[in-house]
Amino acid sequence: MLQNRDRFRFYRRGIAMVFVLLVGGPAVSQAKDPAATQEKPIAPITQGQRVFTCGHSFHYWIPPILSNMAQEAGIQGHKAVGLSAIGGSRVIQHWDVPDASNQAKKALRTGNVDVLTLSPMHQPDDGIEKFAALALEHNPKVRVTIQEFWIPWDKFEWPFKGNPEAVNFDAASIADLRKMHAPYFKAFDDYVVALNKKLGKQVVFVVPTGQAVLALREKIVAGEAPGLAKQSDLFSDKLGHPRPPLQALAAYCHFAVIYRTSPVGLPLPDVLADVKKPEWDSKLNRLLQELAWDAVRHHPLSGVQ
Repeated sequence: MLQNRDRFRFYRRGIAMVFVLLVGGPAVSQAKDPAATQEKPIAPITQGQRVFTCGHSFHYWIPPILSNMAQEAGIQGHKAVGLSAIGGSRVIQHWDVPDASNQAKKALRTGNVDVLTLSPMHQPDDGIEKFAALALEHNPKVRVTIQEFWIPWDKFEWPFKGNPEAVNFDAASIADLRKMHAPYFKAFDDYVVALNKKLGKQVVFVVPTGQAVLALREKIVAGEAPGLAKQSDLFSDKLGHPRPPLQALAAYCHFAVIYRTSPVGLPLPDVLADVKKPEWDSKLNRLLQELAWDAVRHHPLSGVQ
């Protein structure tokens, strides 16, 4: 029988074969039809990517989890080339690190970064454009990903002015959460569209982690999330820092965007296995994979159709 990793490799090859067939066959005739609007499928990326990460504490733990997932997927050559970690940071704070010690700028200027992952706190800021322009200058094929994340404290406010002890994740309704996140997601997406237009092509891509988190919380409320009894099981504090299941979900979103490949079928990642909680098993892992892939493939700015 095929092991998990072999099954996943077979699955990825199958996607690539379907892509070739579509482009070589029906897609040609569709292109002749002026009424055809559906985009061609985008092939999975099978070559390992060199990834630099800049972010705050809702993001800077991504590199080792992503590397583990790439390894389990049989992707050769994936490399975490560097990390700039600043708690509670906007992207501009990573840009403003003095050049002599700015590892992100140094790495980008070599041209040896394929993907730069960024995560602004709440709203986009000027640091995104500065990093994207620098990255593009030294590598015309570079991709910059921006993490849209879950809103801290379940309140759209930064810095937070309320009483953290009053935060109750379990009292939040999914309808209210979606209503609160909607303007954040829209402002974020509008910014990315405008920036790509300014750059002349799609350089910046969205990692829809926040959308996947809302979907997971909905599953928890419905009693359909194995190993997660309540919404607060996802968070380690009132701010909303993630526990391992949420870290795995976020990393699956990044994996799906970076490699344009479904993570469904990958084995239990180390971030879940190492905590040795029996309830965080393959069933939960499968759900996290499915929710991540669903969020990524339905987001128009993820680079995956």
